[in-house]
Amino acid sequence: MGLQELLQELKALRLPVEDYAIFGSGPLAVRGIRDCNDLDTVVSARLWEELSSRYAPTGKKIEIGNLEFWRDWMPWFSPAEVDGLIAGAEIIDGIPFVKLRYVIELKKKMGREKDKRDLVLIDNYLKTHPDEMP
Repeated sequence: MGLQELLQELKALRLPVEDYAIFGSGPLAVRGIRDCNDLDTVVSARLWEELSSRYAPTGKKIEIGNLEFWRDWMPWFSPAEVDGLIAGAEIIDGIPFVKLRYVIELKKKMGREKDKRDLVLIDNYLKTHPDEMP
């Protein structure tokens, strides 16, 4: 499933734009840096409550199809920090995405092999798109 299909799945939920932002690989995929297989989305407390009343949370996330919703990204981002990520999100084609600088910050902190590969891809992207420097 590609990004456009994932975004259609998200749009079908008709969520309030001010209450969420796509994080993880989504901000990379929307820029053509690399594909994503799902959408990790951080949500406000209000939207978390609404979603958890309709869908059963699995641990710290709610899964709906190929979409994953998170209230926090602990230990890296607290709920209060997530609210800031949402408030400062970039709107691309009508969808809020966490700013690339925060994706970089998270990937540096997590340090998994896939995060290291993503950081190289982001660095290469930023060399040809200096207007998006974090």
